[in-house]
Amino acid sequence: MEQFKNIGIIGRLGSVQVVETLKRLKQFLLSRHLHVILEEPLAQLLPGHGLQVCNRKMMGEICDLVIVVGGDGSMLGAARALARHNVPVLGVNRGSLGFLTDIQPDNLEEQVGEVLEGKYIVESRFLLEMTIKREGEVIGRAGALNEVVLHPGKATRMIEFELFIEGQFVYSQRSDGLIVATPTGSTAYALSGGGPIMHPRLDALVLVPMFPHTLSSRPIVIDGNSELKIVIGRNNPTYPQLSCDGQVHITAAPGDTVTVHKKPYKLRLIHPLNHNYYEVCRTKLGWGNRLDS
Repeated sequence: MEQFKNIGIIGRLGSVQVVETLKRLKQFLLSRHLHVILEEPLAQLLPGHGLQVCNRKMMGEICDLVIVVGGDGSMLGAARALARHNVPVLGVNRGSLGFLTDIQPDNLEEQVGEVLEGKYIVESRFLLEMTIKREGEVIGRAGALNEVVLHPGKATRMIEFELFIEGQFVYSQRSDGLIVATPTGSTAYALSGGGPIMHPRLDALVLVPMFPHTLSSRPIVIDGNSELKIVIGRNNPTYPQLSCDGQVHITAAPGDTVTVHKKPYKLRLIHPLNHNYYEVCRTKLGWGNRLDS
């Protein structure tokens, strides 16, 4: 197992609970004689911290481990920035669901300590690259860990588009849009849209139509290495949006072409040794426990 000496900390702003957890985490790491590096926005939350401060790009280059304190949204933003640097990421849950942030604040010192001692599991999660072209020219590009979503934005009108997978025409559709989700994102927006839950180790994508105009349109699970092309109909009366992880938004125009495919690198997500994906689903989604024997 890797030895972690340079530890980066990223946290969600605007939360008293996060600040309290950050202070505990900082003191614990310093007590282990580790080099602690704060992301720039956190420096103002911890006055007199006396630590090195840097941006996310630099953090990915100099850290052995990055700990994210917040919810899944905080982890998504960190993942998109850090995955290219191959730095492992550990999440401390200070959000609501916490599918990606395993460490509970009550067990912070114990569970982080076990990770520092080499008692952990590393899981690889692939990301998506989304590119928008207009008349052959790239007008927007973004990455996603959970999903890429074509949607009408603030309008309430349906979108007409064509879908191609690996160059083969699949269908034309009138709907509120399309969700292209990774296994990581299958428990997020895609799940709300009626998509299946996919185990994180699957190399697959799920395509979930949003309120399609035909009852025969259903979610499709395809090979994770597929390249998708979405052609937005030229007769659309509105300018739809492409959103990545619900955090990056780019406006497209009628006639634009959107391609989606895997990024060449993956997120290295760290879990405690006792991590159990099905237990996470059972807890977060309210599945039933075992029957009394």
